[in-house]
Amino acid sequence: MTMADRDAAATLPNITQEQLSSLLNGTCGDPFSLLGRHRSGRSDVIRVFMPDAREVRLVRWTRTGVQREQAMKCVAQAGLYEARIPAGAPYKLRIGWADGWEEGADPYSFPPLLSHHDLHLFAEGKHRELAHMMGAQTMIIDGVAGVRFAVWAPNAKSVSVVGDFNLWNARRHPMRLRHDGGIWELFIPNVMSGSRYKYDITGPDGARLPLHADPFALASEIPPATASVVASPLDFEWHDEEWMARRSSFHTENAPLSIYECHVGSWRRPDKDGTRILTWDELKETLIPYVVDLGFTHIELMPIMAHPFDGSWGYQPLGLFAPMPRQGTPQQLASFIDACHQAGLGVILDWVPAHFPNDLHGMARFDGTCLFEHQDPREGLHPDWHTLIYNVGRNEVRGFLIASALMWLTQYHVDGLRVDAVASMLYRDYSRPHNGWLPNYYGGRENLESVEFLRELNHAVAEYAPTALMIAEESTAWPGVTRSVDSGGLGFTYKWNMGWMHDTLSYISRDPLWRRYHHDNILFGLHYAFSEKFVLPLSHDEVVHGKGSLLSRMPGEGGTRYAGLRAYLAFMWGHPGKKLLFMGAELAQWEEWDPHGELAWNMLDTPWGRGMHALVRDLNRLHRTEPALHQRDTHSDGFAWIIGNDTENSVFAWLRYGGDGKPVLVVCNMTPVPRIDYRIGVPLPGWWAERLNTDADDYGGGGTGNAGGRSTEQIVSHGYEQSCVLYLPPLSVLYLQHEGGAG
Repeated sequence: MTMADRDAAATLPNITQEQLSSLLNGTCGDPFSLLGRHRSGRSDVIRVFMPDAREVRLVRWTRTGVQREQAMKCVAQAGLYEARIPAGAPYKLRIGWADGWEEGADPYSFPPLLSHHDLHLFAEGKHRELAHMMGAQTMIIDGVAGVRFAVWAPNAKSVSVVGDFNLWNARRHPMRLRHDGGIWELFIPNVMSGSRYKYDITGPDGARLPLHADPFALASEIPPATASVVASPLDFEWHDEEWMARRSSFHTENAPLSIYECHVGSWRRPDKDGTRILTWDELKETLIPYVVDLGFTHIELMPIMAHPFDGSWGYQPLGLFAPMPRQGTPQQLASFIDACHQAGLGVILDWVPAHFPNDLHGMARFDGTCLFEHQDPREGLHPDWHTLIYNVGRNEVRGFLIASALMWLTQYHVDGLRVDAVASMLYRDYSRPHNGWLPNYYGGRENLESVEFLRELNHAVAEYAPTALMIAEESTAWPGVTRSVDSGGLGFTYKWNMGWMHDTLSYISRDPLWRRYHHDNILFGLHYAFSEKFVLPLSHDEVVHGKGSLLSRMPGEGGTRYAGLRAYLAFMWGHPGKKLLFMGAELAQWEEWDPHGELAWNMLDTPWGRGMHALVRDLNRLHRTEPALHQRDTHSDGFAWIIGNDTENSVFAWLRYGGDGKPVLVVCNMTPVPRIDYRIGVPLPGWWAERLNTDADDYGGGGTGNAGGRSTEQIVSHGYEQSCVLYLPPLSVLYLQHEGGAG
């Protein structure tokens, strides 16, 4: 501050030297007490702070509507201007900059805009529409277009908005603190959609923090740039009324659910250009018809929320309200989802409420304190990913996360969320040494705050998006994950069956010679298969970090590997539980998934790749059309073992039941040795048609089988009065279905 400014501060009424200094330094915590309109006797004093302006003029209107213009007096060389006008007279500003004039309303002439009701709900963690309340909201106030900025930083001494519209100058737009919610707000006229912005924050100790992006932003820059972007509210004309009206029938327990998990950045590269990725518009024309042709009911997108590091594949997001901009605009994303629905394809998003990255521009120590995260590293630092853990015991954080989930489900018409890393949320000692965690109130390892958060989340989804799916990635035996909240459960629709995945992959990866000694890897999953409502996942986690592709994990050479993968996929589709397959397996891809490349599309030029592709299509077709393969997925009466003890031959057989009285017999031969004249008891006499044989020519197999099916013989076997004699091709799975007739 210059000597002249100090003298000015001494003579200006109601302004101290400290206040003027805070304006000059960009650390003013109460700008409305200094700037804007202030009553002075029978007139008003208008005070504005315009550093670097060469001239500031005030335009006002008389009671008769006549416009008057007057120069404002510079009362401090730092850029503080004053003018006196009749009390209550409306006004605007004309500001002369070095490169021209700017005209508009005074940001400090507007009253508080956030209602006390909004602030109360936010403080309680009960505001479900934060996407419309917080962040940068384009709006018109008293006929003036602009943006209302609102950010939660209760412990900050000051917060300023900086961006393209003020040359990133923290002195230009200090914000007003709404003490009852800890939210800073400011309406800035003339700011438009597309403007970049951040927040300049002074912490409680007076230290200036790195510029922070907006946790509530609706859009962001493309990394490695880190600014938030002003976005208009999603304005999209939906055409999916029929889908949304019927969605509840697609999401019942007895409906088929077959999910194609996709990382859109590496599904296909346009023109083989490794530097480009497909946009939502391009994916609409390519990805949607591809997944529909394969017969999947839903596509699951790995996180598409804004994230700063591509190497996290989206699992370390910083923009829980902002779509990743690489694929296009929010409107283009909505158009993609709309097109999925019109094609009969549901959309599930991966969503990450467990942790967030510690980038300096993000949410870490946002207002100079541990605001979104726990302060104690034994609670707040994730040891596996070196990320920060949300403090969901705090109302505002809980509300922040739930509002994000609801935005995707309601505004973007998303059909479900797969909630990532639930196990890490449920246990305080998750992946920690014995002395590296804090017990709960009762001395236990359960994270009670996370339990209540997940219940509140699923209760809110049931209220605001009642037909949406909520799927938990939960790898432990936590009870009641898919039990209703009212019954004491967590309230998820489905849970990933991680135990099934690990056990069966361990089995199928072994040399067939030794599989007889690991029979329980197949049997064990059926002991608990109906304790929860399960999705059977073969996800991206199983084809990265040196694990290889699914095909490369099959033992043997040449065609034996392909036969093994065909048998494994058919085993999965015949097993109780909904299905999820990560992209690339349907191509019999040999290489491990490369998130920076694309799938091995050249495999479609080989009989092996075409065969695997055709098999997945037929598995999905049968899964959708045969009630026995999906209607009783979550009920024990939809499954019955026939053969579970033939360890010598590594043969398994079971029945699946639906509501149409036509059971499907699934028979698995998990060795490369054909089983000739293999007798299997069946519950009904007559003709059992061979509906699928993974050894068929069309799938790249050897073309052996049962000539379309077999009739029963009146020979008792496996507890049934009749039986069939089957040929079991090597490393194969057969589906047979009763079609009546006499035995």
